[in-house]
Amino acid sequence: MAAEYIEDRENNYFICGSRVSLDSVVYGFLNGESPEAIRDNFATLSLEQVYGAIAYYLAHQVDIDRYLETKQEDFEKARHSQIHVSNGLRARLLSARENLTRRP
Repeated sequence: MAAEYIEDRENNYFICGSRVSLDSVVYGFLNGESPEAIRDNFATLSLEQVYGAIAYYLAHQVDIDRYLETKQEDFEKARHSQIHVSNGLRARLLSARENLTRRP
């Protein structure tokens, strides 16, 4: 019987029985880290789980690459919206400061 290594939780992939995302393992793998180095980065994972996650990625590479791309786009959109919020807040604070310094 084959072991299950990846589970889908609310449209995100995780290593079964852990809080480690598949993303974390895949990015380590794509950055050239060995499975042993990846396991060292995530002490809660066994070497078997790391290899299982890598095998899952390789078997579903097109889908997982698309998933990672979508997550990266979502992250960039969120980051970009935070920049606008920060810039808007900064402008309001500068305006308020100017108004305070203009008062007699």
